[in-house]
Amino acid sequence: MARYWAVILAVLGALLVSPALARADVRPSAHADDSRVAHRGSDGARTSIVPYIELGQVVVAELSPGDDVLTYTSLAAGVDATIAGRNTAGQVSLRYERRIGWGSKQSDGDVISGLARVSSDLIPRVLRLDAGALATRASVENGGGASLNSAFRTDRSSRIYSLYAGPTLSANVGDVAVGGSYRVGYTRVEAPGSARAGGEGQRIDLFDDSVAQTAAISAGIRPGVIAPVGVTLSAGWNREDISNLDQRVDARSVRADFILPVSLDNALLGGIGYEDVEISSRDALRDAAGDPVIGRDGRFVTDKSGPRRLAYDVEGLTWDAGVMWRPSRRTALEAHVGRRYGSTTFYGSFGYNPNQRMSLHISAYDNIAGFGGQVQRSLEALPTEFTVSRNGLNGDIGGCVIARSDGSCLNNALSSVASATFRARGIAASWAVDLVRLQYGLGIGYDRRRFIAAPGTVLAAANGVVDENIWAQAYVSGRINHRSAFRGNLYASLYKSGFAGTGDATAIGANASYFRNLTDRLTATAAIGLDGIDRDLVDDQWAASALLGLRYSL
Repeated sequence: MARYWAVILAVLGALLVSPALARADVRPSAHADDSRVAHRGSDGARTSIVPYIELGQVVVAELSPGDDVLTYTSLAAGVDATIAGRNTAGQVSLRYERRIGWGSKQSDGDVISGLARVSSDLIPRVLRLDAGALATRASVENGGGASLNSAFRTDRSSRIYSLYAGPTLSANVGDVAVGGSYRVGYTRVEAPGSARAGGEGQRIDLFDDSVAQTAAISAGIRPGVIAPVGVTLSAGWNREDISNLDQRVDARSVRADFILPVSLDNALLGGIGYEDVEISSRDALRDAAGDPVIGRDGRFVTDKSGPRRLAYDVEGLTWDAGVMWRPSRRTALEAHVGRRYGSTTFYGSFGYNPNQRMSLHISAYDNIAGFGGQVQRSLEALPTEFTVSRNGLNGDIGGCVIARSDGSCLNNALSSVASATFRARGIAASWAVDLVRLQYGLGIGYDRRRFIAAPGTVLAAANGVVDENIWAQAYVSGRINHRSAFRGNLYASLYKSGFAGTGDATAIGANASYFRNLTDRLTATAAIGLDGIDRDLVDDQWAASALLGLRYSL
């Protein structure tokens, strides 16, 4: 299965980089922590392609609850690519690793990790194609809480894969701006021992896979064209089909939005509309004793012949009011309050980019989705120019990307892999500084999920349960001199599950890496790290790791 996803992500990466490579000249150059091959096409596109192979030796010392020492050899191949062309912008970081264990306690395994985001103007300023993909691993707790803590054995971690694509249309018909978009995405979680015991006989089913679709159309007139107020009419559709118990989220809405400028920097916002949101599912197949049947993958088996049962049905008027403040091109604030999903809602964003070296981005959200739909939203929010922060010990990606503008983090979307749908409310902030020779940043966030499940089904016990996740991630990297560099990462997350018998879990970790260019293409790496999960009801898990390796950039 891991090789299957490697092929999918490799194809997506090829689609990203191939337009620029078709016109590229090869010009090698050296970097402090890797060797890069830079390409510049005749259309002025700036393209950086860095394929590489790696060999590493890793030692993992278990500190708790046991004292095993595990050793494995890592063989990896990957590519980091950036495209900044006239009509195409994108970023790809893809890595495939084969781990060869030493001794009977460390099994062999494959690890795929990667992040990709691309935007291409098929018809400049009219038709654009967007796509993105994610592959990562997470440690999953009994309540379904997930953390990007991957120092432990690969056969104990869950693998998360997601990809999406779709077009966006924008055009002007006279004074009317017309727009439309469509997105379709697929998300899958491979979780060993998937259904986890939650205490008191309760089982928590972990997400399997889903297909999520969104579509929207709009038509609007700017302020001052026919009236002081600008007006936009829009309609939207959102659907997610989740394989676990055939859960389905189906949401439709129409609305009118208004904007009234009150000064050069400020405007008042308002909107009114109608929504219809339904969530439904089937029950699990039951055995002769009436107990739910568990499949070979550890998840509940769906009773396909059973009726679809309604878990959530809200329809009626929606409204919101807000303000917009844009004193310059580098500062933007929007804040909204209103009513949606039958209750009060808050959402908004703030972006501050005082120069090319620093960015601050804060966003608050309120939505209904399954795990796959939430991950797809986060992928869509990623910028097309960023740097992936990777763990120097195992190459796994961190939750936040490093970007000069509109930085983004995936931690909120990945905070729980429980299969039930939910209403999510939260806030996330990212701050990044790039001083050329030194880069550092911080991401923090809070995610609150109230699960939604149909009565009379095996998921009924999850209905109304609230999970919370608070997390933080910091990084720093830089050059020591023209041949050497360093990188460090620090993370922490607190997961509070509302499921009975699960308890809280706190994940903490830190790692540091040193890179030394032996030649223009050959780099030596040394790294150390400490990772742990502190749990209320079961044994804590802590491990220290060390790596020595070589990377050859092609």
